[in-house]
Amino acid sequence: MQWEKLISAKRWGVQGDSKADHDYDRSQFQKDYDRLIFSSPFRRLQNKTQVFPLPGSVFVHNRLTHSLEVASVGRSLGTIFYNNLKKQEADIDIRLPLISEVGNIVAAACLAHDMGNPAFGHSGESAMSRYFTDGDGIKYKEHLTDEQWQDVIHFEGNANAFRILTHPFTGKGNGAFALTYTTLASIVKYPCAAIAGHVKGNIHQKKYGFFQSEQAAFQSVANELGLIKEAEHPLIYKRHPLVYLVEAADDICYSIIDLEDAHRLKILSYEKIKELLMPICNSIRMGSWLETEFEDEDAKVSIMRAKAINNLVTACSQIFLDNQEAILNGTFNQGLTDALDEPFLTPWMNISKISVEKIYNYQSVVQIEVAGYKVMGGLLEEFIPALINNNSKYDAKLVALIPKQFITRNTDVYSKIQSVLDFVSGMTDLYAVELYRNIKGISFPAIH
Repeated sequence: MQWEKLISAKRWGVQGDSKADHDYDRSQFQKDYDRLIFSSPFRRLQNKTQVFPLPGSVFVHNRLTHSLEVASVGRSLGTIFYNNLKKQEADIDIRLPLISEVGNIVAAACLAHDMGNPAFGHSGESAMSRYFTDGDGIKYKEHLTDEQWQDVIHFEGNANAFRILTHPFTGKGNGAFALTYTTLASIVKYPCAAIAGHVKGNIHQKKYGFFQSEQAAFQSVANELGLIKEAEHPLIYKRHPLVYLVEAADDICYSIIDLEDAHRLKILSYEKIKELLMPICNSIRMGSWLETEFEDEDAKVSIMRAKAINNLVTACSQIFLDNQEAILNGTFNQGLTDALDEPFLTPWMNISKISVEKIYNYQSVVQIEVAGYKVMGGLLEEFIPALINNNSKYDAKLVALIPKQFITRNTDVYSKIQSVLDFVSGMTDLYAVELYRNIKGISFPAIH
């Protein structure tokens, strides 16, 4: 792959060139960032689970604060890469006039990377898939192609984000967000279709990145940017190189900041946090300085968090630069954080191990995830038959609750299922719970 093609200011859904690569005020990629941050799907992330669902009075991260922090880290990763590249090649801006925009591109993609995730995090994805594999949804299999069936039984937030950004929802215009092709490609961690299969050990096939409904859209983006297509399968591509920076920003943020949240919720002690973070801080004098200068434990954790993130950003930017040739050739088959060297690799792996054992399987987290399963599955079992059949007054009333932007004009079952998935996956945690309680008769809505 070639940077000359990989970085393009061409916009999705816009005919011809989008005025110019640069405006007098903002670059096209800064405009991508601004469009995303002012959008409704992005705002709804403020009430979507990051790790700790509905945490109550103690503030912890939600999808919105997480995405903002990932964007900040992503911009740093991209900017450091560009600065280091310029040291190697002083006239890089002449040869590649848009390479200086890498930080802005990665930041925009980071903002969008979780926009397709449903309420209740990964348990929400699992609940939506389970409706089709183990619930009433299995009866729709005969109405779907094999490719469409793979989409619905493995509902994927990554593919849903690409759909949100490119699909012409009713009344919203054909250009959707009209983001640049490069920003769109930079969010697709797994550039393959669900039917292509999940190949363990292939970083670009761990999951999938686009639904059948968006297959042509992704192929258009891939062809425009010159992404490498795997010869043995027409629906598998190698990643856009900037995906690695977006992924690293996400990995760094959730791994380090989940520890900070766990400390605030008293899941992990200050001593344990210090044991985990100080090796990544990699400073002999920092420990004694923290203890003499600060009394508040939260403040000390924040300082360690900042130093750890800074060191990881520096290390991952260098890994990206050092492996640039393999990444452009599509042969770099691991995440940047997986390629860390000591002194960071061992403590990084320890953090991952403790996070799984102590945070992600914490009792209250698991309890609310299970409740989320019931809520998401319960919504699908009401709305999908109603929209597909719509042959009773009850069905009609349920369909009336679906916003018009999600109602498809298509009559096939796959399109109708997707309409409901669009509706339900866009819900916040609180709205999903409220709607579930209302339509199940557990509580009654107030009349405004």
